[in-house]
Amino acid sequence: QVQLVESGGGLVQAGGSLRLSCAASGRTFSNNAMGWFRQTPGKEREFVATISWSGGTTSYADSVRGRFTISRDNAKNTVYLQMNSLKPEDTAVYYCAAARTSLPFAIPTSYDYWGQGTSVTVSS
Repeated sequence: QVQLVESGGGLVQAGGSLRLSCAASGRTFSNNAMGWFRQTPGKEREFVATISWSGGTTSYADSVRGRFTISRDNAKNTVYLQMNSLKPEDTAVYYCAAARTSLPFAIPTSYDYWGQGTSVTVSS
């Protein structure tokens, strides 16, 4: 059974940092792009960052570029999201996803597998 399990969420003050992890099991995703999305109540799931299969190509939402960094360790079948200079508007449930291709895309429909989400709350 394929699973993506996120961890690392929590409560942090504005300006602080968190590092999210997403561990995959059940199959390897070393040939697949991976992405992070986030969602708040009443809103659609929003693209945050994506990374190609090799890690050589990354893309970010304008709202997080320069503050967040996506990376991956294919040997560990894990993808990370380092979040710095957090703002209250970053508060959301963050989801990890595995794409069906090796190239990164920003749209949720490009992703076949999703984790259960980890909650991030940034207090002002």
